[in-house]
Amino acid sequence: QVQLVESGGGLVQAGGSLRLSCAASGRSLSSYAMGWFRQAPGKEREFVAVINWSGSSENYADSVKGRFTISRDDAKNTAYLQMNSLKPEDTAVYYCNTKRSMKEVISGEYVYWGQGTQVTVSL
Repeated sequence: QVQLVESGGGLVQAGGSLRLSCAASGRSLSSYAMGWFRQAPGKEREFVAVINWSGSSENYADSVKGRFTISRDDAKNTAYLQMNSLKPEDTAVYYCNTKRSMKEVISGEYVYWGQGTQVTVSL
């Protein structure tokens, strides 16, 4: 089973930027879609962004469209989430995960999650 390690979170002021990384081990991600999710305190985990296996197609939640960019580097078996123009409502623990297709990433059920990385955006 793939192991996922998220990193790059931190405390940033509103309007700032962060770049999250999702490093995978255990198998290659090159044939899989990758997704980012987040969970704010007291809320359910929600979809943020997804990229297909080749990197040629992306999809974003409306709340982050135009501010966040998902990318991947299969040579490093790593996915990224560039977050710009951050808002306090982006504060959450961010997770990554993987499925065969973009549709499955968005709507699929997951047994395994990594530890996530905390993003805190202050006013």
